[in-house]
Amino acid sequence: MRVHVAFTPAETVRAPVAVVVDVVRATSTIVQALASGYRRVLCCAEIDEARELRERLGEGVLAGERRAAAIPGFELGNSPREFVEPRGDTVILTTTNGTQAIVAAAASADAVLVGSLLNLEAVAAAARAQGGDVEVVCAGLEARFTIEDAYCAGRIAALIGGTRSDPAEAAVRLAASFATAEEGLRASTNPEHAKLEKDIAWCARESVLAVAPRLARLDGTAAEIVA
Repeated sequence: MRVHVAFTPAETVRAPVAVVVDVVRATSTIVQALASGYRRVLCCAEIDEARELRERLGEGVLAGERRAAAIPGFELGNSPREFVEPRGDTVILTTTNGTQAIVAAAASADAVLVGSLLNLEAVAAAARAQGGDVEVVCAGLEARFTIEDAYCAGRIAALIGGTRSDPAEAAVRLAASFATAEEGLRASTNPEHAKLEKDIAWCARESVLAVAPRLARLDGTAAEIVA
C-alpha cells in the first residue's frame, strides 16, 4: 500500500482511497455529527445548493459557514460543539473549504473517508482496511496550504503505515515536530482562528470517537456521508 498526502486539493493524484481532512472544522464537525446520532451529512459545495437540496428533500438541518461566519438563515454553524445533540436525521452542510474538498474527492476516488483527530485511529484503520493506495487530501484554506491540515494528515499517514510518498513523509515529520495536537492546530497563521479558540481545543482531542465516516453516494452534486 502506498500512502500520499496532498497538501491542497489541487495536488491530488487520485488514489483509489481518499481521506479528506479539514480538521478546523468541517471534517471534525462531520465526525461529531455522525457519532452523536445524525444518520447522514449531505455535503454541498455552495450555499444555494444546500438551500435547494433542503427544499427538494423537505427535511434536513441547514448548517455551515463562510470564512468562519454563520450563514444567514441556517440553523447551525460549523462548530462540532453544536452537533452533540442531534436536531434531526440529516445535516445539510456547506463550508468554505471542507465540503468542497469532499465533493471533489467523491468525483474521483473509489472510496472517500472523512478524517480528523477526533476519529484518528478509526479512520486510519478504515483506510488500511480498503486495501488500496491511500491519499490523504488536505482541504487547506481557499486552496492554500495550512499547517493544521498538514499536521492532521501526517498523524493519519503515520497510523496507516505502508510506503510513503515524499509529501506523506514530510507531513509525518511535520506532525512529529509538535509536542501536542493542540500545538499543531494552533501553529496556523489563519487569522480566523482567533475566533475559534474553543473549537480548536475540541478538534485537538485524539481518537475520542469511533466512527469512520464514508461516502455513501452522490445525491445530485451533494456527497452523502454516513457512519
